[in-house]
Amino acid sequence: MSESETDSEASAVVLDFLPHGRAEDDRPQYQKEPVAYVLTESDFHLLELVLEQGASVGIGDSIPIEPPAARENVTNVREVAYGDLTSAAQSELEHAVTDIVDRDERRFVDFYNDAQPITLRLHQLNLLPGIGKKLRNHVLETRKRKPFESFDDLEDRVSGLHNPEDVLVERILEEIREDDLKYRTFVRYD
Repeated sequence: MSESETDSEASAVVLDFLPHGRAEDDRPQYQKEPVAYVLTESDFHLLELVLEQGASVGIGDSIPIEPPAARENVTNVREVAYGDLTSAAQSELEHAVTDIVDRDERRFVDFYNDAQPITLRLHQLNLLPGIGKKLRNHVLETRKRKPFESFDDLEDRVSGLHNPEDVLVERILEEIREDDLKYRTFVRYD
C-alpha cells in the first residue's frame, strides 16, 4: 500500500464547518462546540466531527480521521446520513467526490479493470449510470486485451463511454444520497 493510499484511508474532506455549532442545539452559544461535516476519502462515509473550542477548519481541507490519536482537536465522531448534512455540505459534496476521484485516478480506473459480476444477471459495471449490457460487454472485451491506464485511455478505447470519471462520480453520489440501494460498490454503510 502506498503512502497516498494510507493517507486517503485515514483522511476526510471537510464539507462544511459550523464554528458556533448546530443551529438546532438549544444550549447557550458559549457551550456549543464547533462542528464539521466531512466525507471520508477511502469509503465516502459521512461523519459529523465535534471539535474543541477554538478549532477551525476550512471547506475542502483534508483532515486525519484514523487512527483516533491522529484526530487533532476532535472530541467526538458521529456517523450521519445525507439528510443530516447542512445544505452547504450537501452542495459541496459533488465537488469533494470529484476531487477524490481526480486525486486517486488509479483506484477508480482499476474499478473498470477489476469489476466483477454481482449475480448471474447483474455486473458491477451495470450499476453505473448509462452502462447497459452492450456497453458493459464492450468494456469487458476491451480490458481483456490490455488493462486501462487512465480515464482518457478508457474513454479512447471504449466507444460510447463518455466521461467515465463523471459516471463514477454520479454513482458514488447516488450511493451516498440513497439509503435503500440494494447494491453498494463505493460507499460503506455500517
